[in-house]
Amino acid sequence: MRAPWKSASKDREAVFPTRQSLGIMKAKLKGAETGHSLLKRKSEALTKRFREITRRIDEAKRKMGRVMQIAAFSLAEVTYAVGGDIGYQVQESAKSARFRIRTKQDNVSGVLLPAFESYIISGSNDFGLTGLGKGGQQVQRCRETYARAVEALVELASLQTAFVILDEVIKVVNRRVNAIEHVIIPRTENTIKYINSELDELDREEFYRLKKVANKKQRDTAAADAEMQARREGLDDHDVGVCNDEQATGAGDILAGDEEDDVIF
Repeated sequence: MRAPWKSASKDREAVFPTRQSLGIMKAKLKGAETGHSLLKRKSEALTKRFREITRRIDEAKRKMGRVMQIAAFSLAEVTYAVGGDIGYQVQESAKSARFRIRTKQDNVSGVLLPAFESYIISGSNDFGLTGLGKGGQQVQRCRETYARAVEALVELASLQTAFVILDEVIKVVNRRVNAIEHVIIPRTENTIKYINSELDELDREEFYRLKKVANKKQRDTAAADAEMQARREGLDDHDVGVCNDEQATGAGDILAGDEEDDVIF
């Protein structure tokens, strides 16, 4: 069975109870509360953006499903119209990619989220002669459909990348918020209570010591006054006795003595 003081000491920091330690703990508590407030607001902002991205991902996936369905049907039309697979013709015709992607960063409460943006390079069309013999309209329509499908795919990739990054960051921020709220702040508050109780105990001990010293000084002063009073009374009694003796012997009367001889000049 553990002693109560051992279990209680684990809920506070090991510090020496002084005024300086109390000031340090109060500053630490204020900093922890400020950090908790800032991290809480950051977590709320990230969670709001996370929910928005989740909604957009759902919409993008639904859109992606419809676009890919239309693109697959368009490719089937091209295959039927041309009469064979045009994949070889496309590979031979394409010299450089016209559909490209650039990246940018979006700052959300200090978290940088990458965003992908698709664009098409203006210039010569490598697919201009594709389907010239037959099925040219179907090829053009299929190309436009797959371009929209790639755009939707890029948008979905951007959202899912932001989704994964935000998910990890929110977990870290929430762990920090919980650690500050349930560990650091209670430990600091318990440490402050411990220091205050120890300082109060020291103040009571100091007050008791000063009271005992004051009582001892009062007793010493009273004893010294009594001794001084006793000495004064003893001296007064001695003076009275001497005066009585002189009066009894007549030593104090200068005219009552023997007559002196006359002085002859």
